[in-house]
Amino acid sequence: MFTIKPIGIVHIDVADNDIRNRGSAQGKVEIYEEYAEGLHSLEGFSHIILVTYLHHIKEPERRILKVKFRHLQSLGIPLETLPEVGVFCSDSPHRPNPIGVSIIHVLKIDGRIIYADNLDLFDGTPVIDIKPYTPFRRIESLNVPEWYAKIIALVKKEP
Repeated sequence: MFTIKPIGIVHIDVADNDIRNRGSAQGKVEIYEEYAEGLHSLEGFSHIILVTYLHHIKEPERRILKVKFRHLQSLGIPLETLPEVGVFCSDSPHRPNPIGVSIIHVLKIDGRIIYADNLDLFDGTPVIDIKPYTPFRRIESLNVPEWYAKIIALVKKEP
């Protein structure tokens, strides 16, 4: 066992169900005072990677090892047409260690507050770490399995 101490918390003025339906929102990431110095020189990065603890995930949901891409139902894609895949093939929050990884758009940094867009997290989500999104992390060419390519094609067909 090990312990991870949060460095901050996400603040969003949007209800949890609205985040589930919309997918993201504007908000702010408050970094705790004792870690504020770690933000030095982060200003100027357009995007950052937030590593978070998905605090809404309950113990039974941590045992789920196969999932469907349920969020695609909001795009009109019937659940029965989507494949069931291992949780490690998805970004489902239901996983043994509910750790989230989000790439967010930085609007501005004011002291120890990061104002951001593209937050796909709930209000009160603990922040574990921050990393800058840099060109060295960018993948120019990638491969996906055939079942995933079919999902991409279904999403592209939606208006």
